[in-house]
Amino acid sequence: MKYRKKTIQKLDHCYAVNVMDVAGEPYAFFAAENKNPCIAVDCATQSRHLTVWEEPGGTMGLVPIPGRPGEFLAGQKFYRLYEWEEACIAWVKPDGRGGYISREICTKPYLHRFDLLQRDGRTWLIACTLAAHKQTREDWTWPGSIYVAPFPDDWDGELDLTELKGDCFQNHGYARISRDGHDVGLVTCAQGVFEFFPPRAGSEDWEIRQIMTQATSDADIIDIDADGQEEIATIEQFHGSYFRIYKKIDGRYQQVFEHPEVTEFYHVVKAGRLAGRPCFVGGFRRGKQQLFVVWWDEHRQEFVVDTVDEGVGPSNACIYNGSDADALYVADREVGEAAVYFVEE
Repeated sequence: MKYRKKTIQKLDHCYAVNVMDVAGEPYAFFAAENKNPCIAVDCATQSRHLTVWEEPGGTMGLVPIPGRPGEFLAGQKFYRLYEWEEACIAWVKPDGRGGYISREICTKPYLHRFDLLQRDGRTWLIACTLAAHKQTREDWTWPGSIYVAPFPDDWDGELDLTELKGDCFQNHGYARISRDGHDVGLVTCAQGVFEFFPPRAGSEDWEIRQIMTQATSDADIIDIDADGQEEIATIEQFHGSYFRIYKKIDGRYQQVFEHPEVTEFYHVVKAGRLAGRPCFVGGFRRGKQQLFVVWWDEHRQEFVVDTVDEGVGPSNACIYNGSDADALYVADREVGEAAVYFVEE
């Protein structure tokens, strides 16, 4: 595959990215992790720009709200050290005048990852805290937790978070996956990799399954070699040095790939399809600061690594499958850029 880059806009500490709806059209949203703006650009031409907010920033994630076009959740106020105590989730929606309004729906110290999961006609919020408290950047004495709540049907509804699982040290990674036609949350921490299944209809009980035990910073899942068996890509150790792929063989996950760069601060792992191929998108923020794509070559029976860019230090990436072409929207955090990489066969 070939890749062509276009820098959309300079954005200091650009961190979060997702593609969401604006008046019926797909827009790529980018937000900063410091006290800087959230911006959006149309996916069709990358020429129509919006400023969603100027502050507060501290944005770790952006999640569209199912069934409410144009509305989304945003993590905010996750800054540095003690200021993380104010981290919150805000409900954001168009104000009808070309701008946006928002309100905080929950606040949890060190709230880092969150999502909305659907099952049997109900929507659930899942929220993950990196830690409960920190005295210094390297202090991991107080573990994080997983919180859940039924998501309200309207803007004025209340949100009542319940702690589902505690004792999750370095509770960093999250991905949404699918199981039997419904959403499942994939959570990674120092204790390993866990799947969180929302309640079935008529129940309030979540199911938790641990699928790996090694310390994992981030992970995602796809059947990369199209053999009917899913593979899992992991970043190992917190902000770790290894990007690995595992395949379930004889009932347990066994390593089948490791990225040749052993370096600090791997931070991106995203599963999806580009140019029709299942793949993992990866990246790291130290050393060569690469953005890359891993895919399976059926003819050579081996993994292929495409180095998409270097010296950019991506923090997050979003795979966009457009009507005409595929693209990667990427928060190139270490160079302060919101960027798109067009994918060509």
